[in-house]
Amino acid sequence: MTTPKVNSEGQKELAKTAEQFEAFDEKVKSMTLDRMNKAPLEDFEPQTKMSTREQNKADALYIKPIRSINSRERFDEKQRAAHTEAWRYVKCIVENYEIIGEPIEVWTKKFPGDSYHFWKVPVNKPIYIPKLLAEQLSQCRYHRLTMEPSSNQVSNVDQMGTYVGTVVVDSVKQRIDCKPTGFSFVSMSS
Repeated sequence: MTTPKVNSEGQKELAKTAEQFEAFDEKVKSMTLDRMNKAPLEDFEPQTKMSTREQNKADALYIKPIRSINSRERFDEKQRAAHTEAWRYVKCIVENYEIIGEPIEVWTKKFPGDSYHFWKVPVNKPIYIPKLLAEQLSQCRYHRLTMEPSSNQVSNVDQMGTYVGTVVVDSVKQRIDCKPTGFSFVSMSS
């Protein structure tokens, strides 16, 4: 990309903006996943108000995939034990923190040679789902990024305005959680 031809004052502004953009770009690149994961996880109050005794006594549905698409890959027999453990059904309660009460639609495929499975998972009631799906749902989270003001350092300027500060990870927000009932599995969100 070539620089536009402008007068000397415009050249100074372009150089200054390019320098600020490079500094901002370096800060964004330095935000590695390890640094992002050190951010605190927001706490949520459980949506399902049931005691452990009620959860264990409650009738739970066995959820099966709505749709499956076969894979052309070959199954690796060395992973048979892990595959069997991952497909063991566990009793849990799934909670949707983004759209409260909305069932969750998700695809799974963990092992080579395994089919692609589409699931529609009900929320806020005890259900039985495969362990691999429970672990996938308990890891649904995102990082909330914010601008932190730091000594009035301009980080970016464009037609919308001037941005002051540096990008930092504010918190980690859990989108969906899968909480075990009884002794079915260990939650990955903890």
